[in-house]
Amino acid sequence: MNQTDAETVLWNRIRNRQIDGYKFVRQYPIAGYICDFVCREKRLVIEVDGGQHNESAADAIRDHRLSEEGYKVIRFWNNDVLGNTEGVLLTIQSELRE
Repeated sequence: MNQTDAETVLWNRIRNRQIDGYKFVRQYPIAGYICDFVCREKRLVIEVDGGQHNESAADAIRDHRLSEEGYKVIRFWNNDVLGNTEGVLLTIQSELRE
């Protein structure tokens, strides 16, 4: 499983129910897409993207398709995960609590 540095950093902070006891899985297939991280219980998808995803039309289609399946998608840039890990974790935590 080839993860980016940012994905590895985030995975090491969300795995093993570290955020409020919620379980995440990685590289999880939904509706024909492989999602970076998914909390199935809360139907939350987390995507960690490099610059190549900037305002991508394909991402918009993918996000819409996942929302049709009942999932909420939140995206973080690699540099946010690497440079502001705590802020990213707080955002995820707040989404899980909604």
